[in-house]
Amino acid sequence: MKVQLLPSSIENGVASQRQRLTTFLLDDLVAIDAGSLPFGCSDAQRQSVRDIVLSHTHLDHIAGLPIFIDDLFATLESPVRVHASRGMIDVLEKSVFNWDVYPRFSDLSNDFGSVLEYVPFEFDTPFSIEHFDITAIEVDHHGPSAGFLIRDGMDAFGFTGDTSATEKFWTTLNDEPRVAAVFVECSFPNRLQALADRSNHLTPERLGVEIGKLHVPTERIFVTNIKASYRDEVISEIAKLRIPNVEIMTIGEVVEL
Repeated sequence: MKVQLLPSSIENGVASQRQRLTTFLLDDLVAIDAGSLPFGCSDAQRQSVRDIVLSHTHLDHIAGLPIFIDDLFATLESPVRVHASRGMIDVLEKSVFNWDVYPRFSDLSNDFGSVLEYVPFEFDTPFSIEHFDITAIEVDHHGPSAGFLIRDGMDAFGFTGDTSATEKFWTTLNDEPRVAAVFVECSFPNRLQALADRSNHLTPERLGVEIGKLHVPTERIFVTNIKASYRDEVISEIAKLRIPNVEIMTIGEVVEL
């Protein structure tokens, strides 16, 4: 599987390593979240991605969703399929696609048919997209929030999404014979633990505790979702943990697993 964390920040005219929005692309076909999807994807990816799986509906994970559909509106020959829990879909329809913030694309069509289709998922119930089998696992974040176990027919992969301390995500991964990679958030430095607790995010200290819950053989652990203002501080604190196989996800790089 190929995984790319799309860029979301520009510094001096080029994409930077500071992450402010979240979109992962899997094999250039499936997006996990849509925060930076229309801004960070290539033209080829814009034409190949038609399935978007949402971890939750905070703005940094959905900001690009309306723009992505808008960009493609006239040319879509099949709808953009948004896979989300029913609670997440309710938030999108009430607070985003409500005609006040953006048009309700689920009510609109182009010459080929509908442009947006909601595909509800249930937590702990596997569903298939392309060659992936995906299971959404509820994690501890504000609002309905999911991490994911993703299988591609050969390997298993874990994405925590935004989360604080959680249990079921790790026990689900531990039921696998092996895990090729885990993508785990770490938003704030240790000195802002109170803010991390209030907003249900991880710090490096808590990241170490969470990774300690992973007992299945795992080749690589990628840290993502570091708040842009604290990136250097968080990376320094993670390095001091000296956890084997842990690396900072390089934004924009295509990682082949």
